[in-house]
Amino acid sequence: MDRFKPYRDQLDALENAGRKRRLSVQAGRDFSSNDYLGLACSPFLQAVAQKAIANGIAHGSGGSRLLGGNHPEHEALEAFAATHYGAEAGLFFGSGFAANSALFATVPQSGDLVLHDTLVHASVHDGMRLGRAEFRAFRHNDCNDLEQKIQNWRAGSGTGTIWIAVESLYSMDGDRAPLADLARIADAHDAMLVVDEAHAVGVFGDRGTGLATALGRQDNVLILRTCGKALGGEGGLLTMPALLRDFFINRARPFIFSTAPSPLTAHLAHQAIIHVADNPALQDGMADHIALARSCFSGLNLGEGQDSQIFPIIIGDDRIAVTMATLLQGRGFDVRAIRPPTVSPGTARLRISLTLNVTADDILRLSTALREALTVAEAA
Repeated sequence: MDRFKPYRDQLDALENAGRKRRLSVQAGRDFSSNDYLGLACSPFLQAVAQKAIANGIAHGSGGSRLLGGNHPEHEALEAFAATHYGAEAGLFFGSGFAANSALFATVPQSGDLVLHDTLVHASVHDGMRLGRAEFRAFRHNDCNDLEQKIQNWRAGSGTGTIWIAVESLYSMDGDRAPLADLARIADAHDAMLVVDEAHAVGVFGDRGTGLATALGRQDNVLILRTCGKALGGEGGLLTMPALLRDFFINRARPFIFSTAPSPLTAHLAHQAIIHVADNPALQDGMADHIALARSCFSGLNLGEGQDSQIFPIIIGDDRIAVTMATLLQGRGFDVRAIRPPTVSPGTARLRISLTLNVTADDILRLSTALREALTVAEAA
């Protein structure tokens, strides 16, 4: 008996379809990471970390937040985040994935309905599967479809709370959610709105607070901001009404039973938020990169992703996308192919992620290399 045959067969099928994933270290100019503001290896955060360690801030928490792992750095970050982002309370998780999955597994109750954008993060899907509420998708950024599904559910005797789950900026298409319309719908139907700001915080909004900050002052809005992308570290911050923070602490199993994030990580996140707020040149630099890329990528199939730092070059065929990525990597550009199931079948792409780790000249050179790689890959 070959006990590993089911796994081998699945891997072989992925290989044959051109969809088998492999780990590779970053090499070349950074057009693939989410380190949008170039803070992950910045001298600023290195100095902050060195000073914190010298001052005795622990690099490990030693336990869950409820059993000895709660640290003043966690408390300071959460209090600061609540004030800075204009919410009643904040709660820090080890990752944005952990925060999303905990939220949707815990807060929507039996009898409630979660309506989620069809392109929302995988962590939301995992949380919903663990939770007690019913869940359904609505068409991407389609407020008419969302409102129709709300009305249909109410007409079918649905009486619980409705939760609307969206991202403010979508990670594979680079397009924005219609947040004002979503907030209007949530208010009109007494619904809760959950906004994932993972790819917007730091890059957009007043002092880098994201695209949904004005909504976060409402008591029917929860916002997730990850610390592992533009903020250069790791972790996920949920801001919310204080009552729900208390509910998380008492009911969210991923929070209760996980070892707390490192106090050093919390300290770095705290300082990174302040640094971004105090240095508007970081956002200005990103705006310049976006404008340049929008101009020099003109003529490529960008889908809808022309209003952010994420530019999807839609290729369609999985193998052509992989071939292009390999060619570009060989020329010194760290560009990765994104294939199903991460994106829909027939929409394989190169996800060009702009960061301050590259220069304007790098963007111009990539533009030329993209067109050359497309010609070679299609002819192969």
